[in-house]
Amino acid sequence: MRALELVPVCFVALAVPVAVLAGGGEGGFDGVVHTLESKYHVHATRIPFVGLISFVAHRATHGGVSDMHVAEFDDFSANMDGDELNHMVEEKLGTGWERVIRETSKDGAAQTLIFMKPQGERMGMFVLDADGHELDVVQISVDPSHLKESVAKYSKQPTGDSSQ
Repeated sequence: MRALELVPVCFVALAVPVAVLAGGGEGGFDGVVHTLESKYHVHATRIPFVGLISFVAHRATHGGVSDMHVAEFDDFSANMDGDELNHMVEEKLGTGWERVIRETSKDGAAQTLIFMKPQGERMGMFVLDADGHELDVVQISVDPSHLKESVAKYSKQPTGDSSQ
């Protein structure tokens, strides 16, 4: 009788890890990069010291830019279906991300996707850009007020007097 009680316990003990591994797919930036690698049989070049670069960018912009992730695919020659690529990125990024730009060339060789996500007082940005034989994937977190100041600094300011 005791041996029959162990059968359901063993079944549950074996089924739980299988269910967790099957449903726990990687998401976010790393999920997108790994899916691109496996789908198109390419390998991403991770930028060395990107954590240090992200720290320096955070300090140099006084908190304007942080949490930078960068992956680059060189010699990327696969044909990409724009709808399939967009769906894959949306799925892997997860909830809260909204696509704000999608640009696809007529032949589909050049693709740009930009997604944004509110992160409290900050804004997350995810950019995927494929052009020619290069595919770049970047994710950063920006402070919108710092971004507005930077844009204003480099934009043309009206002189105020148009009679001269």
